[in-house]
Amino acid sequence: MKRQPKLALRVNHDNPNHHLWNNRGVWWCHLTVHKPDATAERLRFSLKTRDVEQARERRDKIFQDIAEHYEIAA
Repeated sequence: MKRQPKLALRVNHDNPNHHLWNNRGVWWCHLTVHKPDATAERLRFSLKTRDVEQARERRDKIFQDIAEHYEIAA
């Protein structure tokens, strides 16, 4: 059986901005994918918004979409 990459998501429920950072006014998201060959890949991408509420919604939608393709390693 081929091993699937695992998405590392450690959600801090006390921090509504987990996995987000603001770079010069634009919100970005970052996460890590752990691969079967013991390597890891950091993913960082712009959420293309200056609004933190919209950034959270976009992050949550992205996490939901990614979770359908990867096993989650919490």
